[in-house]
Order: sequence, then C-alpha cells, then structure tokens
Amino acid sequence: MKQVSGKELARAVQRRGWTLARVNGSHHVFVMSGRRERIVIPLHGNHPLKIGLLRALMKIAEIEEGDL
Repeated sequence: MKQVSGKELARAVQRRGWTLARVNGSHHVFVMSGRRERIVIPLHGNHPLKIGLLRALMKIAEIEEGDL
C-alpha cells in the first residue's frame, strides 16, 4: 500500500461525498448525511499517515486503494 498524507486522504474522502463538519486543531472531522460514523483525519503537513490508521479510515469511507 502506498503512503498517503492526510491532505490526499481528505481530498479522496470529499470526492466520495463526505463533508467537512469541523476542524479541531490539526484534525479534520468529516461526516456524511445518513451515516452515524465520522472520519477524523489528522493533517500534519505532508507527513504520511500510518498504515493501520489509513486502512481503518479507508474502510469507513469505503475507499479502495486505487481511488487514492
């Protein structure tokens, strides 16, 4: 799996229909109407997200690796 920064994942999540609800420091919180889950993406410059966090967020957002 390729390394992806928080900024890149945030753009991919928004393309899938998630909207930015709020920003708490460097953490952006995305929600989608009709779903209880929320996605919290840390945006720490262009540092890549760790693989476990990336996979968990991709699973919630229903994003495939090819969509990044």
